[in-house]
Amino acid sequence: MMKAFNVDGPIYRFMSTLTNILVLNFCWVIGTVIGLGTTIGVSTVAAFDVGLKMAENKEGYIMRQFIQAYKKNLKQGIPLGLISLIAMYTVYLDFELFNKIPDATIFLCIWGFLSGAIFFACFVYAFPLSARYVNTFRNTIKNSFRISIRYYGRTAIMAVVLAIEVLAFMWNTTTVFIGLLFGPTLMILTVSMFAMPIFRKIQKENTEEGIETYADDE
Repeated sequence: MMKAFNVDGPIYRFMSTLTNILVLNFCWVIGTVIGLGTTIGVSTVAAFDVGLKMAENKEGYIMRQFIQAYKKNLKQGIPLGLISLIAMYTVYLDFELFNKIPDATIFLCIWGFLSGAIFFACFVYAFPLSARYVNTFRNTIKNSFRISIRYYGRTAIMAVVLAIEVLAFMWNTTTVFIGLLFGPTLMILTVSMFAMPIFRKIQKENTEEGIETYADDE
């Protein structure tokens, strides 16, 4: 029984992971609020920098890693975050128009789902890609879309898992509070767990073909 509480025991590992998620979520919130919302992209990329390491059990000092990644990704994180917010708001408006317009056709709803799927494909891997690799903004978005199409099965499963997490956090007042404490980072970690094996596979393929990759494995 006491072995469960050892440093290598399951209870200790669980509590350690929970603490890291809580600390990272706190960093994400502060990093977003400090720029009055305009730095949400920077904060998210920095959180992914840590989240990808957590997915491989390589995380160290969470706060220090986050701050380093935050400073490093200021230039690309801001436009990435703002454009993704605009994309999400555009999809939201499509469904709002469908609900509010009396004679709205089903095509408006279909367009909402289609545009939502396209935007999801363009941005879901863009943040972890930006955290891990050096690339232009345009290529980061393009690579995210390509990965989503190539690994459509995994991406679809990831989308379902993320949807379940969102619905679970919105279940009642208590879960909303829990979502504020852990939600964003848990979703970032979920994407990281799906993305990391894909990145490793693509990186291995590129290495075998002699294509240079820009990984940040510090």
